[in-house]
Formats: sequence, structure tokens, C-alpha cells
Amino acid sequence: MIDLSVNINGLTLSNPIMPASGTFDKELADVVDFNQLGAIVTKTFTADKRAGNPVPRACELPNAMLNAIGIPSKGVENYIEQTVPYYQQYRSPLIASISANTSTDFGKLAAELDNVAGIAAIEANISCPNIEAHGKAFAMEAESTSTVVNALRRATKLPLWVKLTPNTSDIISVAKAAQDCGADAVVVGNTILAMSIDIHTRRPKLGNIMGGLSGPAIKPIMIRMVYQCYKNISIPIIGCGGISTVDDVIEYFLAGSTAVQVGTASFIEPSTMPNLISGLAQYCQQHNIRQLRDLTGAIIDEKFESMTALPY
Repeated sequence: MIDLSVNINGLTLSNPIMPASGTFDKELADVVDFNQLGAIVTKTFTADKRAGNPVPRACELPNAMLNAIGIPSKGVENYIEQTVPYYQQYRSPLIASISANTSTDFGKLAAELDNVAGIAAIEANISCPNIEAHGKAFAMEAESTSTVVNALRRATKLPLWVKLTPNTSDIISVAKAAQDCGADAVVVGNTILAMSIDIHTRRPKLGNIMGGLSGPAIKPIMIRMVYQCYKNISIPIIGCGGISTVDDVIEYFLAGSTAVQVGTASFIEPSTMPNLISGLAQYCQQHNIRQLRDLTGAIIDEKFESMTALPY
């Protein structure tokens, strides 16, 4: 028997495959057995209702997708009354992805979820703009990361996953700050800030002008960041970015991931996640691997000394 189960600081998942926030909804139940998933990460929501960004909100690029959805939200009351009860019919743990504009608001929102039955963990999307820092994402700097994670940790007893941004020059310090302030895991990471222009209209392809780049094109960057974090923190890392094949998942594990999230690939092929789960079992059988978790950080990297600085 192949053991695909993983443990994220006390929360056991039957396998490491889960959706990235914002890329998964109830409609996928028609093509995906939600009970197969290691966990279910719902779309990021805020305390209040939000409309999101102007259209167009997404465009396709070579080997990537660019989007600026803007976190449209029906609010926390709707999430508690409608979303949580729906997902309680499934065995897979429910992960609530939240966003807020200030550290105080993050804490208040987490506190509202603290005693809601059916929520297994909170994923705090601190890649969002922090109005206390003139719109810079919380996770761009260690200091603002510490402030928001401290507020979250004080507010909730639930397992806390902190979703980091790749739009930082110091992912290691940010990850350490999240760990030191009580995060149970970090998600590495969110989309990369990018822009594309239509050369015929001379207009940006997104209504928000800039947006987040996702898909296979960003995977080497995210693999590097997972590797750097693994060498410098001790809490689990959930890798995210450009995953569409079993090879991608294994690469994330070797770099240091304990689990992974799948996003853009599900838009192209909705059955990607179940296919990955079955494919991982086949990979392990072919390579005589009894426990998938044994591959976490199993890269052969004799030349590694320190990744606190860039290696060039």
C-alpha cells in the first residue's frame, strides 16, 4: 500500500493535493469527487461584501494566465451560513481563506471563524494590500508580516496557514517572521505582479492594469522560494504555482513542500487534481516509495551552504 497522507502541523490530510484559493467552487462537484481531495481551500473572502475589480479580469498568456479578480466577496456571514454547511457533507478538511485591509481587521475576521464547526484551518492571504503600509502587501516585509500574524494568532485557536507573496526581495525573513509569530504552515505562494498590453488597442489587457501571473511560467520561481524557505524554517510549506503534472508535484516535494495547491491547471482541465492523486500513487509504486512524505526536502544538494543571499 502507498501512503499519500501528509501532516501539516497536526492536521492530517489523506493526500497532499488541494485547490488554490480562488480556483475552486461548488460547480466542480459535477466533475470532481471532493472526497478525494486532501483538503478543500475555498475562495478568499472578506468580512464585508466586495464587488471586485473592473473587467476584463483575466487574460491568457503563453504558458501562463494573468488575472486581477480583486477578491469579490459575499462577506463572512454568507460564508458561515452558506459555504461552510455545504462543504460539511464532504470528508476533506475545509480551509477558510481570508483577507483584510489591516492587521486588526484580519484578527477580527479570524475571531469570527474561531468557533465555527466544520472549519479545519484558516489560510490568511497576507499577499493582499495593507492600507496601514500605503497599499504594500503585508507579506512583502518581515515587520508587517509579524504584525498581522501576531493579530491572527491572538484571535484564533484554529490551525493558521499564512499565504505569502513572491513579490518580495526577502522571502526567508518573511517566512521566518510568520513562523516566529505562530503560523502553523506557510503557503508559498501567491501570484507574481505582472502586466500585459494589447498592441492593437494600446490598452492594458486587464481592467485593473496590473494583475497576478500564474501558471507553468512561474513554477521555477516558486520552487526556488520553497527551497529557500525549507532551508530556513521548520514549519510545513505548502507549495503553489504552476502545478499541472505529477512531475511538478514531486519537484515541489523535493524542494521542501509538505503539500501543494493547484490553481490555473484546473481551469484548463477540471479533473487535474484527481489525476494528480492517482498519478502520485503510480509514481511512488514505480520508485518503491512507501510514504510520499519521505520525499519532502529530499533534493540532493551537496553544494548548499546558505540561501540567505542570492546565489549569484
